[in-house]
Amino acid sequence: MTAFPTWLLLVAALIVFALAVVAGYYLRKLNVAQRQQAQQLAELEQAAADQRQRVNDSIQIIARTLLDDGVGLTEASIRIRVLLDALQVEQGVREEFVAFYTIAEKTSHIPILQDWKKLPRKKQFQFELEMARIEEEYKDFALDAARRILGRSF
Repeated sequence: MTAFPTWLLLVAALIVFALAVVAGYYLRKLNVAQRQQAQQLAELEQAAADQRQRVNDSIQIIARTLLDDGVGLTEASIRIRVLLDALQVEQGVREEFVAFYTIAEKTSHIPILQDWKKLPRKKQFQFELEMARIEEEYKDFALDAARRILGRSF
């Protein structure tokens, strides 16, 4: 059995050391990237939680305003339905607050904003009568739903 020359052992040790340095460099780089990714994820989660809270606050404001007669039932129903859908609430929540969904659905064909302004006054009046009829039919259910939605967070 022959012994390895010293220079060969020294070269092998240098190669192993160089590989260990490179591995350490990339391990540190990976560690930094993982920490940055975790921080970005935490920031995104916080932003999502903040947005969810703002939407929940909006629902509360609209429900309170509806109960205080500060907004029409049709408008409140449309807005609450859109906000609940934005929160992607479960089917059980949609069923619990079906009054908002029903009113919004039954009035979805009525033009809004600029389209409303373009309508002849006679057509606006017809739609107003239709909204009044729908609101009267579902008023008690919607007001009950507005009371139940107060203080809830989705």
